[in-house]
Amino acid sequence: MSRVALIDDHESVRLGLEAACARDGAQTVVFSGSTVVSYLEWRSATSAQPADVVVLDLTLGDGTTVTENVRSLVADGASVVIHSVADRPAAVREALAAGAAGVVSKSSALGDVLDAIRTVAQGEALNNVEWASAVDGDRDFADAQLSTREREVLRLYAAGLPLKAVAERLGVAYSTAKENITRIRVKYVEVGRPAPTKVDLLRRAMEDGIVAADGAPSGR
Repeated sequence: MSRVALIDDHESVRLGLEAACARDGAQTVVFSGSTVVSYLEWRSATSAQPADVVVLDLTLGDGTTVTENVRSLVADGASVVIHSVADRPAAVREALAAGAAGVVSKSSALGDVLDAIRTVAQGEALNNVEWASAVDGDRDFADAQLSTREREVLRLYAAGLPLKAVAERLGVAYSTAKENITRIRVKYVEVGRPAPTKVDLLRRAMEDGIVAADGAPSGR
């Protein structure tokens, strides 16, 4: 029987998956929570073995990035299945590049989600043909590895706020916000995606799902 962890900040999603796993009988849910940190804390507190498969929401509400989350879980010894809506190809690409075993859409039937869990638990690859375009063929879309704070600054700045207003919104000094923008530009240059102007930064933020396609700050 596979040991499964569910990480999603929507309790209703977790409850639905937990009930489906219980009915199926091939998986047992050992953890259900809203953040990767809470899962790792549970592991530490209980000395439990890593889950065989972690079903992870693409975007959590705690400000973490999908790259941070996937890498943390993989480093801890779990395989990761991303449970995602289909409108975030840049973030899906980021998740797969970080080491996720595959993606299953939130619009999929519960049976398909269970099949994905079983497949990954057996060490097999998921058939992610429908997501192929999100990975750019060979996954060469380089992630700039922005920190949580840098993503916050870029989200507000690229969406149109003056840098001074960004600093005030985040409760940091103007010089700190300016340093963040400088570091963001350096990181994008380092991965071959330069962003010398504010328009370029907006384009990068849209590519990476940090702001929506209409330039507004991205939600989920």
